Amino acid sequence: MSEPATITIGELLDQTTAKFPEKEAVIYPEVGLRYTFSEFQAVCNQVAKGLMSLGIKPGEHIAIWATNVPEWVTTQFASAKIGAVLVTVNTSYRVHELEYLLRQSDSTTFLLIDSFRGTSYTDMLYEICPELKECEPGQLKAKRLPCLKNVILIGDERKPGMFAWEDILERAAEVSDKDLAHVQNSLDADDVINMQYTSGTTGFPKGVMLSHKNIVNNAINVAACQNITEQDRICIPVPFFHCFGCVMGTLASVATGATMVPIISFDPLKVLQAVQDEKCTALYGVPTMFIAELNHPEFNTFDVSSLRTGIMAGSPCPKEVMKKVVEVMGASEITIAYGQTESAPVITQTRPNDTIEQRVSTVGRVLPHVEAKIIDPATGDEMLQGEQGELCTRGVHVMKGYYNMPEQTAKAIDNEGWLHTGDLATVDEDGYYKITGRLKDMIIRGGENVYPREIEEFLYQHPKVLDVQVVGVPDEIYGEQILACIKVREQEELTVEEIKEFCDGKIARYKIPHYIQIVDEYPMTASGKIQKFRLRENAIKELGLGIK
Repeated sequence: MSEPATITIGELLDQTTAKFPEKEAVIYPEVGLRYTFSEFQAVCNQVAKGLMSLGIKPGEHIAIWATNVPEWVTTQFASAKIGAVLVTVNTSYRVHELEYLLRQSDSTTFLLIDSFRGTSYTDMLYEICPELKECEPGQLKAKRLPCLKNVILIGDERKPGMFAWEDILERAAEVSDKDLAHVQNSLDADDVINMQYTSGTTGFPKGVMLSHKNIVNNAINVAACQNITEQDRICIPVPFFHCFGCVMGTLASVATGATMVPIISFDPLKVLQAVQDEKCTALYGVPTMFIAELNHPEFNTFDVSSLRTGIMAGSPCPKEVMKKVVEVMGASEITIAYGQTESAPVITQTRPNDTIEQRVSTVGRVLPHVEAKIIDPATGDEMLQGEQGELCTRGVHVMKGYYNMPEQTAKAIDNEGWLHTGDLATVDEDGYYKITGRLKDMIIRGGENVYPREIEEFLYQHPKVLDVQVVGVPDEIYGEQILACIKVREQEELTVEEIKEFCDGKIARYKIPHYIQIVDEYPMTASGKIQKFRLRENAIKELGLGIK
């Protein structure tokens, strides 16, 4: 096996541009924007110099709060070229979360769009930093955010206290190419270059510190598992603020010379249109995105025959959805990837030549330069093949730690360098891993361990079930009871009795959901992950289950 790559993100872009200068690098069908690699490199260099003109130094933290706009991806590579750590902000954050992230991350510079889905981002920032309305751009002194100096508004507008995007492009003239090259050449692949906040279900979000080496290697290996080359065109509807978008998407494209086709914010119709018009060969998404595309009333009017591969990840992938992506969408080499932000993000992935059964029932094998093991969560002893335990991983992909949280870092990474994922898994004799649940998702009903994933996979087989999420809710007698929250297929009706009958005699009685709710939507994070803890909280209120 070859050694892990030891180049920085800036060097990666320069190397790929030297190989494929006139090849299309970035296409935004929605705004009619097309960059070849040489054009994209030139824009990234210009933005990098513009940021240097603000006095931004290697190691400084710059945060970005935006949808998948073109400026996001140019900022990603521009900031990497000058060694500034890009702090990605979830597009669904509100005032409290934003203030926490900007303060905890010590960000000195903040790039943002004006608004998204009717919510004004700039109003929220003015609420946190009223001083911004009175200061000159670059001169912010905010009581609540003492580190923040520069605010850059992405787009054509001008607002008090903020630089416009155009200002950054113009200021690039103040910095020479030689100065940019000097800074870029001083960087090390082990430097932290990206910081992403985990949307933990408990406690405050933690800033995951990822190095060039972490994410460049992950991008290279994730692309290799799909057989991605410069001939491919990757449709990226997953958000850039998450590793799925900015590592497995944009960075994997640049690592291979493939063309990236981002979608500014997810819309199944825009995805289908882009795949058809740009002849995309790969499509990324969380399962809910693929479900929305496959079930769109106009799905059959689009030609998606160019699709070959892609990645489904982010949450457990229902077997039935996976089969449809292969058979109906025609993405016969689609892969499943599994991991978490702390592992940059992918630990295991299926390969295109894996059987359908391996691709629908496992999360594949470890990537190159990655170790994994299954341990007993109570004792730490390694489990035997086929035995369930906590999945731990070690290697080139494991984060540097959580920013300014040494105790939390020590809980996540042990003294031998193993990252403890908190996920329950098994591994077979061929090295294929199955994720069987979350340590904290496990339902303990009357002393029996119940794994939601197993019940979900069973209920997906019901022909009227579109999607299902299983959680535990409190119960005075059993400790916990099982709740299934089910989305029903369009034009179908489904009763609680039908579901109970479907389960009867097929799964153990203690696994049959005690409560069944038919729902229209699930509470989601902006990256498309279903928030099971909210389903639990809502059900406790609705069903009056607050245990006395």
